[in-house]
Amino acid sequence: MMYVPPAFQEDRTHVLRAAVDDIVFGALVTQSDDGPVVTHVPMMLTGPDDAMVLEAHVARANPHWRSTGQAVAIFQGPHAYIRPGFYPSKADTGKVVPTWTYIAVHAHGMLSAVQDGDWLHAHVSAMTDKMESGRPAPWAVNDAPADYIASLQRGIVGLRLPVTRLTGAWKVNQHKSQADRAGTVQGLAASGPMGLALAQVLQPKD
Repeated sequence: MMYVPPAFQEDRTHVLRAAVDDIVFGALVTQSDDGPVVTHVPMMLTGPDDAMVLEAHVARANPHWRSTGQAVAIFQGPHAYIRPGFYPSKADTGKVVPTWTYIAVHAHGMLSAVQDGDWLHAHVSAMTDKMESGRPAPWAVNDAPADYIASLQRGIVGLRLPVTRLTGAWKVNQHKSQADRAGTVQGLAASGPMGLALAQVLQPKD
């Protein structure tokens, strides 16, 4: 369970889905007799809002696919350090401290392994098409020799996680004054790519 103060809770499904689609790469966590098992892997969210499924694959040598059951997939979005100097209120009261802004999404469900060849082929094709979309001369799985792809598929195992709970934390200073929020946007915009990404979402919920 992710701790999320009410001010930072994001529960709009379309916002959470969009974040997962944008981030793609996450940490998949299950529990084994020896403790937590974690694999960092790209994942794709499929299905309608009331029947969402996360799909991924791992190398057959990766023992994670045997650690099925209750699982959580953690997607870490842009995050950045917030300097007290970003806030105009620093000059007025001095009552400011550094903090960290971030976006995170957790997807919970029961993980299962998939070894069906047709499913694996469809999965890797869909994942590839998603990541190649919009690129010049996009590559497709069918561009490679079929026997080569088949040999590689024998070395992977699919993973499916029907999502029973999707939660998000958007800690982007939405509890600050309008002046301090504006100062945060300005400061983040000059703090590199992740800071700029956060600046673009630093606004109240609709």
